[in-house]
Amino acid sequence: MTDDAHDALAGRLKRTEVQRRTSSIPGRIIVQVLTEIPDGVESGWHTHPGEEVGYIVAGSVEMRISGADTLHLEAGSGFLIPPGTPHNAKDVGPGTGRMLSTYLVDPDAPLASFVDPPG
Repeated sequence: MTDDAHDALAGRLKRTEVQRRTSSIPGRIIVQVLTEIPDGVESGWHTHPGEEVGYIVAGSVEMRISGADTLHLEAGSGFLIPPGTPHNAKDVGPGTGRMLSTYLVDPDAPLASFVDPPG
């Protein structure tokens, strides 16, 4: 396990890489990250170079996904973000939100990249 996931979001959120492994899917790796979002903080609009399969471990998170309805996620909720889809996570409190995300991504691309908000 590494201390911080090194990507565009690391400056805003605490991100701890849990594991990084090769995938049986050609051209993809699997990266698992525990993200902690302080109360009221947003990730900022960003994308990933592959799927994000996530699970809210603690707290309440508002997940805005381009082209979809806003999700209101509580501890125990799962979510899926399609590849390259802009999204923004905001902790709505109380307390720090924690989410575990598994990414199936292109190993040659940054794990996360900031983008302009949709619309």
